[in-house]
Amino acid sequence: MTLKKFKFNVINKDKHSRVGLIETSKGDINTPAFMPVGTQGTVKAAFIEDIKKTGSQIILANTYHLMLRPGLKRIESAGGLHKFMNCSMPILTDSGGFQVMSLSKLNKIDREKGAVFNSHIDGKKIILSPEESIRIQKGLNSDILMVMDECPKKSNDYKLIEKSMNLSMYWAARSKKAFGETNHKALFGIIQGGLFKDLRLNSLKELIKINFDGYAIGGLAVGETQNQMFTVLDYLKNDLPESKPRYLMGVGTPSDIIGAVKRGIDMFDCVMPTRSGRTGLAFTWNGRINIRNAKYQKDNEPLDKNASNFNLNMYSKNYLNHLFNSNEILASMILTLHNINFYQELMNAIRENIKKGTFDDFHNKYINKL
Repeated sequence: MTLKKFKFNVINKDKHSRVGLIETSKGDINTPAFMPVGTQGTVKAAFIEDIKKTGSQIILANTYHLMLRPGLKRIESAGGLHKFMNCSMPILTDSGGFQVMSLSKLNKIDREKGAVFNSHIDGKKIILSPEESIRIQKGLNSDILMVMDECPKKSNDYKLIEKSMNLSMYWAARSKKAFGETNHKALFGIIQGGLFKDLRLNSLKELIKINFDGYAIGGLAVGETQNQMFTVLDYLKNDLPESKPRYLMGVGTPSDIIGAVKRGIDMFDCVMPTRSGRTGLAFTWNGRINIRNAKYQKDNEPLDKNASNFNLNMYSKNYLNHLFNSNEILASMILTLHNINFYQELMNAIRENIKKGTFDDFHNKYINKL
């Protein structure tokens, strides 16, 4: 069987904001797109078929977590990650680099070996090189793979960030070589450089030389302000290749997304809608709702009368308040699905306003509201 080649085309533009289409062998993705996070082969508290019903067209899974548990062999024995988790949508896998930094009990960065670390599960020593990360991602059979990079913590130490960025560029070249010529899958490079304009532009320049299928902006959403994040995107927006998808990793709030789209970003992922949903925070077109608040005990209205595409309005705020305060599992399921649905409604509204040339008005209406 001939697999469909990975392709991306820009369809509409409104200044820097773009509507595009990513074509993959597992399905098409309308951009700007939001990817729900399925870290361990599952979007927590939701069936994958319900995730699809929200309008989601791609999900993210995590190389680090899946390599540790259940392990690549078990997933390969099931025919790859799509079959293992019964997901017919495209899947993007991150490289595992960020989790090595944030979760491992002990890690050491070696330029040649990669990341040497102890598993946060059982303490077992593991070496994750750029080549090994690509091998695992290929074994998972993901549709979009990410290069191995180092994601340092937020720092104003220029030399530290420069050293880390240079290492990431070296690993990016090795990742590309390990990826080889696989036209039905895509490999994205990751731009690093902290909050420094020259480092960010140098990183992008080096990645363009290597020639990736898409370009991600990493090392943000690690403690900087929203304005600092937007400033970094402003540094890059005129130099990012027009014909390749642009992915802002680990971002973010609805207003983060709206501001980033204004600066030309096409793809997003974040645990926020699902993690917040499990703790009782709902996103709506009128702002955020903490459903645990006692004032909702007498509120028999739905979370969001404007919600469409998914019949979640049958559940009142009164009922949801009861579920959360009783620690019922259904509470997490309903609010997880509600929040993902809201994020997909947001992305659809963003795309429609770009097409109509009204995105600036949409941006100004919602940037400080959502």
